[in-house]
Amino acid sequence: MMTEENNVVVQPVDKAKIKQIVKVAVILGIITSFEFAIAFTIGAGTVKTSIFVIMTLVKAFYIIWEFMHLGHEVKGLKWMIIAPTLFVIWLLVALLMEGTAIHNALF
Repeated sequence: MMTEENNVVVQPVDKAKIKQIVKVAVILGIITSFEFAIAFTIGAGTVKTSIFVIMTLVKAFYIIWEFMHLGHEVKGLKWMIIAPTLFVIWLLVALLMEGTAIHNALF
């Protein structure tokens, strides 16, 4: 019976990667802190909801850009992902606005 010896290779710490992770965490933390500040200072309404939706979309795109490595892809692939997403967001806003107009007209 033969036994194989497992060799563990320890890689040196990549300071650039750690710096990038800390930078992303700080940016997301700042945006989240801003969201909390708005949550406790602005009363309920359309403005507050709009700010939350916009900041949530910014955070989502930033997470996709950094952690899913979209920022490092070729330009064509970026637009294949971003353009339909922007269209869907526009569609949702248009449907909400139209639905509100119809509701107001009927009632």
